[in-house]
Amino acid sequence: MNVYPLVWRFPVPLLGHIEITGYGIMMMVGFLMGGWLIALELRRRGLHEEYAADITVAAVIGGIIGAKLWYWAMNGGSLFSRGGLVWYGGFVGGAAAVMINGWRKQVPLRWTFQIAAPSLAAAYALGRIGCFIVNDDYGRPTNLPWGVKFPQGLPPSTAENMTSLFGIPMPPGTDPQTVLAVHPTQLYEVAIMLAVFALLWRWRLKDKPVGWLFGVYLLFAGVERFVIEFLRAKDDRLLGPLTVAQVVSMVLIVIAASLIAKYSHSPSPDPGPYLSQTT
Repeated sequence: MNVYPLVWRFPVPLLGHIEITGYGIMMMVGFLMGGWLIALELRRRGLHEEYAADITVAAVIGGIIGAKLWYWAMNGGSLFSRGGLVWYGGFVGGAAAVMINGWRKQVPLRWTFQIAAPSLAAAYALGRIGCFIVNDDYGRPTNLPWGVKFPQGLPPSTAENMTSLFGIPMPPGTDPQTVLAVHPTQLYEVAIMLAVFALLWRWRLKDKPVGWLFGVYLLFAGVERFVIEFLRAKDDRLLGPLTVAQVVSMVLIVIAASLIAKYSHSPSPDPGPYLSQTT
């Protein structure tokens, strides 16, 4: 099956045109959905719902800056190009901005972690839908019946690109311009992270100390990405056969284990004056 990128171009007087992509739309939807889920959790707990907007704005600004800086550090190029948004960079940048904002509002970090955990899984799944409809971050060639071809992908899933960009060998005699069916790893991640969200959304009701749920989210996120990387079409090996993302995933798993161990057996902190507001 051939899949083409979802892009709308609109003429603008004096400026040429503006371009709206499916990825941009889904990234916006992901942030809005995440903010809405956080607001629901704050309402359930009787806490200050405006903190959801604070988190969302900080995540948007920090996430975009972090994603661009990560891509620039790994690949060079212009910081102001349309492309170059890397999830791990966005996660680090967004997390830093949210933590700084929480510190400014005197909200204990564990409370921010706890109320944001399920929304992170949901927002990530929505973002991966954007990757699919913009034809980016796909997998290695496959003969499975659900393999997808990206003739206009970023880059196109041709035999030539598989070899020259990703170091994937092709059978002798393969036409370099042949568009190959590849694993739709974006959709694999959508399915997995939606399942993770469903679990976290249910587990948030457990009688556990505040903060532990974030550790569980990090554990799932790290394991999911580590496994998916084996199917991804990419060539950024850092430690032997492991990619940069897999190395970062291992770091996340270690952090997750330490947070779960630490937070699961310690009393919950007071939410603080800002979060305790009800008006």
